[in-house]
Amino acid sequence: MIADEESLARVIAAFDAGSGPVAVDAERASGYRYGQRAYLVQLRRQGAGTALIDPVACPDLSGLGEVLADAEWVLHAATQDLPCLREIGMIPSRIFDTELAGRLAGFPRVGLGPMVENVLGFVLEKGHSAVDWSTRPLPEPWLRYAALDVELLVDLRDALEKELDRQGKLEWARQEFDAIASAPPPEPRKEPWRRTSGMHKVRRRRQLGVVRELWETRDRIAQRRDVSPGKVLSDAAIVEAALGLPANVHALSALSGFGHRMGRRQLEQWQAAVDRAKALTESQLPQPGQSVTGPPPPRAWADKDPVAAARLSAARAGVSALAERLNMPQENLITPDTVRRVCWEPPKPVDPDSVSAALASHGARPWQIDQVTPVLVAALSA
Repeated sequence: MIADEESLARVIAAFDAGSGPVAVDAERASGYRYGQRAYLVQLRRQGAGTALIDPVACPDLSGLGEVLADAEWVLHAATQDLPCLREIGMIPSRIFDTELAGRLAGFPRVGLGPMVENVLGFVLEKGHSAVDWSTRPLPEPWLRYAALDVELLVDLRDALEKELDRQGKLEWARQEFDAIASAPPPEPRKEPWRRTSGMHKVRRRRQLGVVRELWETRDRIAQRRDVSPGKVLSDAAIVEAALGLPANVHALSALSGFGHRMGRRQLEQWQAAVDRAKALTESQLPQPGQSVTGPPPPRAWADKDPVAAARLSAARAGVSALAERLNMPQENLITPDTVRRVCWEPPKPVDPDSVSAALASHGARPWQIDQVTPVLVAALSA
């Protein structure tokens, strides 16, 4: 593993002198560490071989990113790896996503292992995908497993390019890849505490305040200790405390998730968070629902606007039939959110030009607009 500046300089020179696409992968420590940083970066390129780089020891890989800036990067499920690669200075200008290519080509299983087996006939070693990649030193079998992730990626890319071309979908795939490569970093989530598992059980504003206070306390502790928030306190325990509104540490310790293994000091910090939420004024408490932009949930359409509900039903049926004909998942043909937005507030008048413009305004790619516009025009005109 490359873990010093001198070795990294040699890798940069080798990959600069290499040719063709570069296979790229990254391993994170999800479920073990706070955040989604990279703990291993794997690369392979014709003429350069394979490199495994430790981004903890070499946190700035912008020099490597620069020499590869004009190359096509081949990744599997690119949207998972690009954020952590961006953090260490590796930002591609062109990509080929083998997972997305598999979806567009109609493969039923698009994990890297099944794709390599189905397309190339090789079976990749399994067994280390969910390990703690922040471990140092990394065991030899883990490194071998990681190297295999990029061993055949360019071969898989070449085979999928031919298959997409055969199906007449290669230009569609290129538009999708360009959209991923040019997308800005996602905005931070507003009120991320609302994504706590089990939130549907929490109804009252005081209880919501407890969830928020416990979530934010847990997040600060997890960040300070650099561990996954779930290892500090489970979502289920947060919801239990919110529903129970314990009066003191003794009552808190009786709740599921705050059991006998939790020390007195820990219990006191969680009870203090509950007490802070209890002390909030009415105006300081969170509102029951998140402020939602766009249309209401589809289940509410029949009551709010039966005509819109009928439009959505027709549009969904049309998109589903088209996706089946094209042999790809519906969500890759057009996002469900885009269909909902266009059906809730259709353009006026409803015609191919106005529907195409509406789809484009929601970020649909040209190939998607070409395919979906006739279906939506028919659904909106029914």
